[in-house]
Amino acid sequence: MVTVERSIVLDRPTDDVLAYLADFGNTPEWDPGTESCTRLDSGPVAPGASWLNVSRFRGRRTQLTYTLESYQADRLLFVGRNRTVTATDDMTLRSVDGRTLLVYRAQLRFKGVARLAAPFLRSAFEQLADQVAERMPRVLAAPERR
Repeated sequence: MVTVERSIVLDRPTDDVLAYLADFGNTPEWDPGTESCTRLDSGPVAPGASWLNVSRFRGRRTQLTYTLESYQADRLLFVGRNRTVTATDDMTLRSVDGRTLLVYRAQLRFKGVARLAAPFLRSAFEQLADQVAERMPRVLAAPERR
């Protein structure tokens, strides 16, 4: 299993950040590894909503079906699955002086023979987490988000 975690300060109110991150379809804007993320169902974004996420990692394209497992005022939990990995994106939010402290934890649990690769992938996932931590504040500070 690989776990990466970053604490990110966002210059936006927590309610705005929560609403933005709850729509996993926004992932291509803040996650440089995500090529597309398409909602698979309709209706309000609520627990049970799902998205097809297409990502590129180390030159390989992969698809995961993500489900919003928990939507609380201070926490979002998404779980993505395919035949080789279960990915958990756990986001906790806290208001700090009108800004938001986001603690973003991504956990990847590999299945079958893919488990053998996990130790070798840690540094690549750490680099991706660094890129997310750098990109997300810029995306949320963009004028169209105001």
